[in-house]
Amino acid sequence: MVVRLIIVLFFFSAGVFSQEKFIKHKISKGENLTIIAKKYGLKPKDITAANPNAPAILKLNSILLIPNNEKTVAPKPAETVANTTPSLHEVEAKETLWGISKKYNVSVEGLIKANPSLETEGLKIGQQINIPSNSTAIEEKPFDDLKIVNVVEVVVEVQPKETKYAIAKRYGLTVAELERQNPFIKGKLPVGYLLKILTTKQKADAVQALAVAQPVKDTLSVPVQVADNSEIKRDSSAVIRVSNHSDLVNQLIVNATENIGIRYRSGGTTKAGFDCSGLMICTFSNFDIKLPRSSIEQSRIGMKITSTEAQKGDLIFFKTNGRHQINHVGMVVEVLDGEIKFVHSSTHGGVMISSTKEPYYERAFSQVNRILD
Repeated sequence: MVVRLIIVLFFFSAGVFSQEKFIKHKISKGENLTIIAKKYGLKPKDITAANPNAPAILKLNSILLIPNNEKTVAPKPAETVANTTPSLHEVEAKETLWGISKKYNVSVEGLIKANPSLETEGLKIGQQINIPSNSTAIEEKPFDDLKIVNVVEVVVEVQPKETKYAIAKRYGLTVAELERQNPFIKGKLPVGYLLKILTTKQKADAVQALAVAQPVKDTLSVPVQVADNSEIKRDSSAVIRVSNHSDLVNQLIVNATENIGIRYRSGGTTKAGFDCSGLMICTFSNFDIKLPRSSIEQSRIGMKITSTEAQKGDLIFFKTNGRHQINHVGMVVEVLDGEIKFVHSSTHGGVMISSTKEPYYERAFSQVNRILD
């Protein structure tokens, strides 16, 4: 009987000791280990050691045991730390990843890494996303308080047959950056989807001005002429000159890349299917520029230039499949570090963008012609 009494007293004493050794803390919205540890004057690892079975991501209203030692201090008022290092953020209407990243002083890549589902599903209103623990919430300032505003957000509705490349180039971005700003469009670009694009104010203003400006094709009155002989000479008179060359070139690229994905069709010059020269004819004819029908004939107009002189809007020609004469044409859409990217209609993939760095086109490259200046 005495032995039983001693055992009961032992467990009772242990229970009392255990209750004194720990304090129960109920997790509130916006708290994480760092915040809670700071409240009680502890280190996060002290709380982790006391709660070995606690999940890596703390759940709202769950209970943590807080070591109750001499160093433990009373928790600070929630108002002083609530916005210091939040672990969760509830997505509100019209919020973007970029806006959230700026609010908490983290990168967009950091947010996606902490929330992998964002890469495929994007943001949803009411969704709670994890904020990396080393972030600090930044008080949002009114627009007028910002001294320098270099970046603005524009909302763009995806139009039928519009491409990510065309949209990205329009706003001075790469496709990768456009996808980082709008993770939902990775692998797809739904018509009618509202893209939220961060770009410079200058670029946004330029796009807006272009949208309301008179159509570019109204400035063109003289069609490109076909050379009488097959020899190509560096004769500037064979190049049609336009006053707004840069705008025209950009519009040509947008017009051509909107056809990406359309199938290859021998002799095709419409959206039902294009061959390589047919794509060029359709693109340029939309701006009242008439091109010859075949790629070999198109290679005889304008001014032949070296590949190092290539610019956007130039025509690029190839001799494919071991041919001894030109049989393929595309339009230059980007030149960077010796690499030329061009839009064309390929027999194996339809309208696409390819590069002269690809071994096949590197071997088949023939020449570049400038038909606009």
